[in-house]
Amino acid sequence: MSATVFGYDEQLAVPVDLARWVLLAERVLESEGIAAGELTLAFVDEADMAELNEEHMGETYATDVLSFPLDADAVVAAGEIRDPDAAPVLLGDVVVCPSVANTNAPEHAGVLDDELALLVVHGVLHVLGHDHAELDDTAQMQTRERALLELHHWNGPAPASFGAHRTPS
Repeated sequence: MSATVFGYDEQLAVPVDLARWVLLAERVLESEGIAAGELTLAFVDEADMAELNEEHMGETYATDVLSFPLDADAVVAAGEIRDPDAAPVLLGDVVVCPSVANTNAPEHAGVLDDELALLVVHGVLHVLGHDHAELDDTAQMQTRERALLELHHWNGPAPASFGAHRTPS
């Protein structure tokens, strides 16, 4: 049994390899020990992201990523037995705005591909309860993001340029 990620590309501004980003989200869930559950990964345009950001965060602009945890307390860790007749655990939703990511990439991850990967990983970690409200939490979350990106995105060490562009989340 493994977690399932449902992907949706609801925007046209930036071409997105949806299958690739869904696979990355699935691998992050697996690496975090999530054995069952459902996650939605959606790519939206700036208008939709601005609307979500205002509705949920009180901000009136399009942001790069938003996460909406649902049943995070009910996650099924690897090795746990889950009743096969039980309703699926709804982990939550990760919403990414590729056009904002494209604008932010030079200041954050360096290139769009790495920025999208970072946002997917960042969003999934938020759904699983990671946070960056405090400086220590930020450092821990960024360390985990980098490790997951090295494992599942770069398949090796991060490029030297990645750290040079990275700003705190």
